[in-house]
Amino acid sequence: MSNLKVPGEWDSVLSDEFRKPYWKQLEEFLVQERSSQTIYPPESEVFSAFELTPYQQVNVLLLGQDPYHQRNQAHGLCFSVKPGIQPPPSLKNIYRELQQDIGCPIANHGYLANWAKQGILMLNAVLTVREGQANSHKNQGWELFTDEVIKKVNEKTKPVIFVLWGGYARKKVKLIDTNRHLVIESAHPSPLSAYHGFFGSKPFSAINSALKIWDKPEIDWGL
Repeated sequence: MSNLKVPGEWDSVLSDEFRKPYWKQLEEFLVQERSSQTIYPPESEVFSAFELTPYQQVNVLLLGQDPYHQRNQAHGLCFSVKPGIQPPPSLKNIYRELQQDIGCPIANHGYLANWAKQGILMLNAVLTVREGQANSHKNQGWELFTDEVIKKVNEKTKPVIFVLWGGYARKKVKLIDTNRHLVIESAHPSPLSAYHGFFGSKPFSAINSALKIWDKPEIDWGL
């Protein structure tokens, strides 16, 4: 059996999901995949985002699409890589925009856990992937689960900032009450699209401006 156990208060927030047919199918799929393929992130790190950012503490939701699929990169936070691993191109572009936006020095690593601990839920739409095969676990049930996560964050009584970079993420705006929450949208930071609306979008200062207005703690972006 798979050990798909969502940590802490998220377990009760999302408890209805675990009784739905797709969840059992997803678990069975993952058991099969892990028995025959190399799957990232390791099972113990699939829910790192939920571990580091409890439901009550979510002030920002940053949505990625798919975990990194090379060895030792993915550890359960979107855009982040494990300590000691070279930041991938999208993350380098995020750092570049961060520097241009608020003058934050560019980090020499790609480990973003410090952001997650400050209330940024760093969620990928799909939480697992085969080694070397991008999007290999799409349409297996993860999207149903993470859509529900977005809906649950949308239900929070206090406003939240949803950060949607790229076409895939921007489609999720339909799950968000834009009258109550702030949505920050732009092109994706990947090298293919960063020059088409990500660079110069100033998301980091926009996030902190909103948090300040709402009397919530601003993010210390330094790593």
